[in-house]
Amino acid sequence: MALKEQIIENHNEFLEALRHRFLDDERKAALQRFENIGFPTKKDEEYKYTNLKEITEKSYNFLPKENHNITREQFDELHLGEENFDWIVFVNGKLHKELSKVSIENVEFLSFNYALNDEKHKEVFEKYFNTIASKDLAFTNLNLAYCKYGFFLKVPKNVVIEKPIHVFYISQNQEENTFYNTRNLLIVEEGAKVEVIESHHNFDSTYVLTNSVTEIFTYPNAKADWHKLQNDNNTSYLVDHTFAKQEKDSLTTVNTFSFGGKLVRNNLDFIHNGSNINSFMNGITIIGKDQLVDHHTAVHHNFPNCESYQNYKGIFDGNAHGVFNGKVFVDKIAQKTNAYQQNNNVLLSEGASIDTKPQLEIFADDVKCSHGCTVGQLNEDALFYLRARGISKKEAQALLLYAFANDAMQNIDIEPLKQKISKLLAEKLEVDIEF
Repeated sequence: MALKEQIIENHNEFLEALRHRFLDDERKAALQRFENIGFPTKKDEEYKYTNLKEITEKSYNFLPKENHNITREQFDELHLGEENFDWIVFVNGKLHKELSKVSIENVEFLSFNYALNDEKHKEVFEKYFNTIASKDLAFTNLNLAYCKYGFFLKVPKNVVIEKPIHVFYISQNQEENTFYNTRNLLIVEEGAKVEVIESHHNFDSTYVLTNSVTEIFTYPNAKADWHKLQNDNNTSYLVDHTFAKQEKDSLTTVNTFSFGGKLVRNNLDFIHNGSNINSFMNGITIIGKDQLVDHHTAVHHNFPNCESYQNYKGIFDGNAHGVFNGKVFVDKIAQKTNAYQQNNNVLLSEGASIDTKPQLEIFADDVKCSHGCTVGQLNEDALFYLRARGISKKEAQALLLYAFANDAMQNIDIEPLKQKISKLLAEKLEVDIEF
């Protein structure tokens, strides 16, 4: 049975298994929209370079087994050297407090499922939940229809959370292919600051499809950083939609580091709802074999005196395929906009490919907007220079590639995360580099 038919057929069983009911009508309406839209195909402009048949022609279990046998040692290996962090751990969709560490105070910090069942937080969800996630996309509607897992964080006015928070999504002990629809909601009130790291991990040889939707609300003079660390195994698929709505004088960053997973699709939408806003999007992709990573970004400049920066670097080997489609929309009232967009790529083999399409749609006349992309191979002169100083060809290539990717890490404030990314870069490039 095709995945679309499975989704429609299993929905009533899924609803019956839930304890919370106040989203039932919204879920049924979302399923109907998904049924009408259907999964995107290569005939759709937004998916012309990404074929989803590998995902949609498999069968999945929609109610994963909750029991697991993950050991503390296995979990510790996923850490970033983050003893001073807080972390929240979901295994097979369920929050596990014994694996989590939450020491922060003065915040509303809950699992998504708990918040849905808590009357005290119903008002917050009605105000924020699914208000900026698009209702016109297949995967966002599918997520609303089936979401059960994820986390909710509200940071009150002027509260600065010093410790980064790492959110782990782990799948383990599943005998069938498994489908997760994770949902995250982050609210950062005026003057508050927080940094979140998100990572997904499949410990089984069965396939895991994760359909994730994240909504971020950043209020005036607030700062929200969200770091996506994507280094899952080759039986993992991830489709991610992140929506960030910013109020005046706020700063929001989304960094995306894609090293693993069979097929990864990242969709990122920034919505400006005030002046003097700063938005940062950075990405590093290093993949090989037959992996695919697709980045689709959009920034909606709706007010004057705002800035956005997009810097994506890609390194592709084997038969890997990369996609970058970055869009900047500048409204007619968004004068004094400063928008920068750059995508640079290196192909290491004849079988590797990249489709890149930076775009600007500008309706204001007093703006500073630029975009560009490059696709090529390593600089032969630089390679010769290093080899002439006794460095092997492999090490010289790795050093040049590390330098190429490094500037996309410059705005990471979390030192253990920066160290982890550096080590993953070195592992992917198969060279020893001292940090």
